[in-house]
Amino acid sequence: MNISLCLHQREEEIKPMRRYFNSTEEYLAFLYGPKRSPLFLPMSWVYAMIFIVGVSGNLLVCLVILKHRNMKTPTNYYLFSLAISDLLLLLLGMPLEIYEMWSNYPFLFGPVGCYFKTALFETVCFASILNVTTVSVERYIAILHPFQAKLKSTRRRALRIIIALWLLSILFSLPNTGTHGIVQQFFPNHTEVPASETCAVVKPMWIYNCIIQLTSFLFYVLPMSVISVLYCLMGLKLRGDRSLEADEMGMNIKRPSRKSVTKMLFVLVIVFGICWAPFHTDRLFYSFVVHWTEPLANIFNLIHVVSGVFFYLSSAVNPIIYNLLSRRFRLAFLSVISPQCKHWHLRHTTSHLPAQRSIFMLGERKSMKSGEDRSSPYMQRSSVCSSHLSSGM
Repeated sequence: MNISLCLHQREEEIKPMRRYFNSTEEYLAFLYGPKRSPLFLPMSWVYAMIFIVGVSGNLLVCLVILKHRNMKTPTNYYLFSLAISDLLLLLLGMPLEIYEMWSNYPFLFGPVGCYFKTALFETVCFASILNVTTVSVERYIAILHPFQAKLKSTRRRALRIIIALWLLSILFSLPNTGTHGIVQQFFPNHTEVPASETCAVVKPMWIYNCIIQLTSFLFYVLPMSVISVLYCLMGLKLRGDRSLEADEMGMNIKRPSRKSVTKMLFVLVIVFGICWAPFHTDRLFYSFVVHWTEPLANIFNLIHVVSGVFFYLSSAVNPIIYNLLSRRFRLAFLSVISPQCKHWHLRHTTSHLPAQRSIFMLGERKSMKSGEDRSSPYMQRSSVCSSHLSSGM
């Protein structure tokens, strides 16, 4: 998050005015603005609520996926990776953000802290959208090519993809990280201004602007466009293929149907896109404006505040979506929160196998009594059950 507007332009404007400042604090306040944000108190309360909900919710997501064997599916592995990126943002990024609102300058963590801060935000940003895009592609394959998905969608493959996504995110975070550094202000006699260090862009602005515009396209506009097309195709497929849901309901199998899982992920993607839109609008706005005016600065400051809230809100809302739209996640959350719900895992697991066996036994008994002309429906139903038993979320 940038803390100054067109630092180089303002530096040129105030050169002839420096002798009129009575103190270092006045000069820094004119250059950087107030040391403490006027919105510090209300924003701190908002961020504190987001922090509590986000950290507890994402820790709960990680625990239920690690603890319950039937939750260790390829799709949930991507959700686990998304929860990790959210936790990194909340635990490491949010404290830095609150500190900068409390003390806009000086930046106390040196060049290493500046690089770490920039790399953290960039890596988490890229990893989040890549995880959401990947889980959408996996869901598309599961809906339109189910047999291919059963062969290729494995937990080992998901782990390899997740590692590749994080490495790719770190790699793409390096260009923007390299444009940042510690900016030090000087008096007219070329002596350093005390407590004027900030973490800001030190390379030519055109380089920074090009990086921001390119990464916003590659890691937001393009992925969200692809995801939109994929979910449109999945919606058409699920709407036209009603026999899939009828089979699942007829077999009375207590597992989330592909339609319900897709609905949950669809809501996740919509909320993700809405929450991240102000963040990328903020970055693009800053990169496209060449000559700043007071109205433009006021608009930017408003977008900056809104983008910060939605930026962190996106890290807290995912567990809420899982709880509201996924019965399996809801029961798993309860089993971790309340010791009385520990029997859920055994009940949820055993609820599958007896249903499968009873259908097989029913098919065998009736086929022996009724003859071969009536045995085929039961055998067909049994084969479908076995395929559902082998498929996961």
